[in-house]
Amino acid sequence: MSFHNLDLNSALLRVVKRAGYTEPTPIQVRAIPHILKGRDIIGCAHTGSGKTAAFALPIVQMLDPVSGRRRIRALVLAPTRELAAQIDEEFGKFCRDTPLRHVAIFGGVGQQPQVDALRRGVDIVVATPGRLQDLMNQGYIRLDHVEFFVLDEADRMLDMGFINDVKRIIKRLPRVRQTMLFSATIPPAVQDLSKSILTEPIKVEANPQASTVESIAQSIYFVESGDKRALLKHILRDPASERVLVFTRTKHRANNLAKQLNRARIPAEAIHGNKSQTARTNALSRFKSGRTAVLVATDIAARGLDIESVSHVINFDLPNIPESYVHRIGRTARAGASGIAYSFCDVDERKYLRDIESLIRQPISVVGEHPFVSTVKPPQRTMAEGNASNGKRGRRGRRSRVNRRSRVSQHRAS
Repeated sequence: MSFHNLDLNSALLRVVKRAGYTEPTPIQVRAIPHILKGRDIIGCAHTGSGKTAAFALPIVQMLDPVSGRRRIRALVLAPTRELAAQIDEEFGKFCRDTPLRHVAIFGGVGQQPQVDALRRGVDIVVATPGRLQDLMNQGYIRLDHVEFFVLDEADRMLDMGFINDVKRIIKRLPRVRQTMLFSATIPPAVQDLSKSILTEPIKVEANPQASTVESIAQSIYFVESGDKRALLKHILRDPASERVLVFTRTKHRANNLAKQLNRARIPAEAIHGNKSQTARTNALSRFKSGRTAVLVATDIAARGLDIESVSHVINFDLPNIPESYVHRIGRTARAGASGIAYSFCDVDERKYLRDIESLIRQPISVVGEHPFVSTVKPPQRTMAEGNASNGKRGRRGRRSRVNRRSRVSQHRAS
């Protein structure tokens, strides 16, 4: 399959070639033709699957240049500042040879440059819900001319508590519009939302949950909690660990871990929700350029970050929501590439490991020999035993209770 088969015009085909895209990804193949036909879309695809281009390319093609006063005609909502910035950057590539203007609207930075761009007139706005509503309330943004609306990372948007913000924004949109909803997973809350905002949508799917991890070599290290730092330093001293993303459960631990790695002469930085947007942007830039070898992050970085050539993802703390494991390790297998994911598991985290293995439908291989093997005997972890251990309660019921208990705590930690 070639981009020439997707009904893109010659100008965009030149842009795609210049951007280095050789062939379309599955989500692009399945979504672009339907979007160009004006259909509403519900797309199941992870970040890194090429979904930004799947909606950005057809939007750029369908937005006719206008003379006179510019009004916002395309709105993309994203849950995090980093993702909004990345989507806006993609629009920048595709709009380069057109008169279309675009701007990213998000918090953590001064609003004046964003207001100035809006006053000059823009066609496309990529925004996070909070800053968008602030500027709407101040009278800088009107959405009554929006023709294309994209809700990206819908499941993450709901997990982060933005559902009411999203609904308030949608009420300000014209009833007649083309809507595209993209989500890594389609839980009931996302299904309910899609029914209320989409009209006869086409569902396109590019990443069944169980197959997302197939291209990633996964390993589990059973280790005492107090030995995790030493084990991490041991792994990071391997020359193969070129660009490593390390996940912790809390902001405090991310900060401390980055400091300790630097003391050990391993260049590292932390990124989490308490960091200013400038600090987060600079840390990401240094990590992407290779000036920083290790980025220590909370789950704020598990979704929406598109970083090329991440050699390893290391779960210093196992996530207490099993879906977060899939999102985390997906940072090292971008657009079909392979990757490596290591996870540290102490005694208290073994219940999280059972839930993760149930979700991905496979046991994770154990590294039996390393300098810090736990003295507590590892559990028997075949899938049959894992299923039996759930008892009469059933896997699904127990997992859902774990999810309900832990979503709020995870959001606060990020």
